[in-house]
Amino acid sequence: VQLQASGGGLVQAGDSLRLSCAASGRPFSRNVMGWFRQAPGKGREFVAAIVWTGATKNYADSVKGRFTISRDNAKNMLYLQMNSLKPEDTAVYYCAVDTDGSGFSSDDYWGQGTLVTVSS
Repeated sequence: VQLQASGGGLVQAGDSLRLSCAASGRPFSRNVMGWFRQAPGKGREFVAAIVWTGATKNYADSVKGRFTISRDNAKNMLYLQMNSLKPEDTAVYYCAVDTDGSGFSSDDYWGQGTLVTVSS
């Protein structure tokens, strides 16, 4: 099983980026999937999550109204559309799968991360 995150880069404040996460090895169409991030010198924090139907999405307060999480179960893909980026969004972004429905943990599948840098 592998999660491959991509789409990060260097942008200016106010710009947009779309992160993608390709899951391979097994289908995750029935699992909650999510995005987390880790800024330099800080711990990993929750960004957004989406249930398998896409009907329910949760966001961290810091990204509500700016980020949109989505998924394509047919392609085993997870996305994060990030608009109105701020310097404080600078971090390594990770995708993850809640494999047993108990919430995200270190025992779940995690991608390798993609770096997003937002300059002011």
